[in-house]
This record gives sequence, structure tokens and C-alpha cells, in this order.
Amino acid sequence: MKVILLGTAAGGGCPQWNCACRLCTSGLVPRSQDCVAISADGAGWYLLNCSPDIRAQILATPALRAGPGPREIPLRGVLLTDAELDHALGLLMLREAGGLPVWAPEAALSALSPFRSIVDGYGGWTWLSAVNIPGLRVDVLPVSNKRPKYAPAGPEGPWVVAYRIEDPATGGVLVYAPCLQSWPPGFDTLVSGADLVLLDGTFYAADEMAGVGGPDQLAMGHLPITASLPRITARPGPHWALTHVNNTNPVLDPTSAEHAAVLAAGALLPPDGTTYVL
Repeated sequence: MKVILLGTAAGGGCPQWNCACRLCTSGLVPRSQDCVAISADGAGWYLLNCSPDIRAQILATPALRAGPGPREIPLRGVLLTDAELDHALGLLMLREAGGLPVWAPEAALSALSPFRSIVDGYGGWTWLSAVNIPGLRVDVLPVSNKRPKYAPAGPEGPWVVAYRIEDPATGGVLVYAPCLQSWPPGFDTLVSGADLVLLDGTFYAADEMAGVGGPDQLAMGHLPITASLPRITARPGPHWALTHVNNTNPVLDPTSAEHAAVLAAGALLPPDGTTYVL
């Protein structure tokens, strides 16, 4: 299984257009919004979430570009972890695809109904909650009931899931969990035996957003890295990689103590474009 990290930042990317914090103005290598591409055969690709940056991400990734026919594309579908806009808005950019299957939790599909009606006008999209990807085995773990801000009411959850994706041909296992409000029941089992865990690295500490007037991290649906690091240290089997990193997160600075702490715990902070073969 091939895995390409198309984007590794949280909503807004880094730098974020409406932010003048130290990290956004320090000239760090830019990161686009979180999105991953996976393939069992290197020919057909599936997206894990679909960021607003998807057009640029596709054009920057030769394996995802159109061809060899003038309108042939290698994309075969999209798996959404939730209904957050920074994870789904990219579907609008893919409207020329003529329709793709999209998998998401039932509650997320319900919240996305107005959005879906727009996308459906451009082709035969299908919206599913039971995941079935040829050549790969996918297990789904509900991880929280965090609703998007635009959907304060709606059906019962789960609203957010994590995915465990296995290539039966190689035994390679990827876990994709960019939005963890806690370390939920069943998560240890989900990551057991995994080769690569892409873990929520949105915020480093619980008070991180206080400096820019934002809410606390748990209210936003993200377990801070300080709470995850002890668990990572105690579970050295998989390769742990933090993704969905917010523009305020000090780990983005490679000279920071926080960055060093992540590496010391055995985790990585891979940049956009990083590729794995599992």
C-alpha cells in the first residue's frame, strides 16, 4: 500500500491567511490542509479527507494527475473522518470528476446534505457509510461525537471516526486518526500491529489557542499532544506520525523544545509530500 501525505496542517494551513502569529510570520516551510492519498496498486487512489487545498495537492503529486487519456483520473473515492468543512470542502473542487463514492459516518452524511445536493448536480456521486475499497480492508472506529460548528443540532453520533486500513497482499497497516477528542476505548486495539499511525497533532497543549483568542482544545475536538506523548512512548511498535498540525502549534518550529519532545517520544512530524510504502 502506498501512502502519500498530501497535506499535514489543520484547517487554514500554515501560514494561515488571517493569522500573524509568530509561526505564521517566521518563514517556515508551508503546510497545506490535512489530506492523505492511499493506493493498493499505485493506479487507483483513494483520499482520506478532501481538503480545500486538493487542487494544488493533486497537481503537486504526479501519481494523482490526470492521464493517460485527456479526462482519465486515478481517483477512485474519498473517505471522510467527519463533516468538518476543512475535511470536505475539497469535494467541490473535484466536481469535474463526474462522481465518486464518498464514505463517512451517518451523522456526517446527514450534516453534509446541503453540500451533497450541490455536488450531486455535477455527476453521479454516491454517499455511503459502509466502507468497501477493492484491494484494501478498512475497519472503522468511532472516536467522538464532536459536531461541526455549523451543525449544532442533528442526529446522534458518532460524528467522528478513525480508519484502520490494511493491505492484505503485504500485511501493511495504516491507521488514520487526525481528530481525537480523547484516547477512546478500542483505540489501542485499532493501532495494535499497525505499521504507521497518522495521529492528531493539532495542538501541543491544552491552552494553546488562548494566545489567539480561541476556545480550548478539547472543545474543538482535539486531544493535545502533551496527553498523547506518554501513550506513544508506551507503544513503540508502530511508526507514529503527527498530522493535522495547527498553525499555532510550536512543534512546527524545528528548533523548539516541543519539537524535540515529539521526536524524543518516538514520533515524527513529516512534511507535505511524504510517501510511505506499507
